[in-house]
Parts: sequence; structure tokens; C-alpha cells
Amino acid sequence: MAEEGAERSVKASLTAAEKQLLRRRQELDYWKQNAARLRGRNLLTGLAIGAFVVGMFSYTILSVKQERIMDELDDEAKIHIIRGPRTGANS
Repeated sequence: MAEEGAERSVKASLTAAEKQLLRRRQELDYWKQNAARLRGRNLLTGLAIGAFVVGMFSYTILSVKQERIMDELDDEAKIHIIRGPRTGANS
């Protein structure tokens, strides 16, 4: 019991700067203990985002390659221009 009273008096006599230093040390200890777990989570998150980006890019490139509608319209427009009536304005 005497020790608890002494600890309380020590804690009560800490200044604001000492309390802040104690809090920062506790935070640093927390980060040191959990650094490996956080790194693993960050790696997993980075891989997931990277996979999403690569997948979206691949899908976009493949869908643009398969898009032949514009090519067909361009070919039809060229045919109509060539077969169209020739006047002084468009010859």
C-alpha cells in the first residue's frame, strides 16, 4: 500500500512536459511492438491496390482493342465519300 501511495504522488508531481514524454515513449513502444504486423498489413494493402490497378488497366486495353465499331464507321464513311456525288465543292 505504501508503494501505491508513492506511485500516485510521483504521477501527480509530473509536469506537463514529463507527462508528454512518458506518453510519447509509450507510443514508441507500441509502434515498435506492432511494426511487423503493420508492415504486413501495408504490404497486403499495397498488393491489393496494385492488383486492382493492373486489372483495370488490362481490362481497359483489351476492351479498346475489341472495339471495332469506330473502325467500321470510318470505313463506311470513306466508302460514302468516294461514291458520293462529285460537285465543285467536294471534288
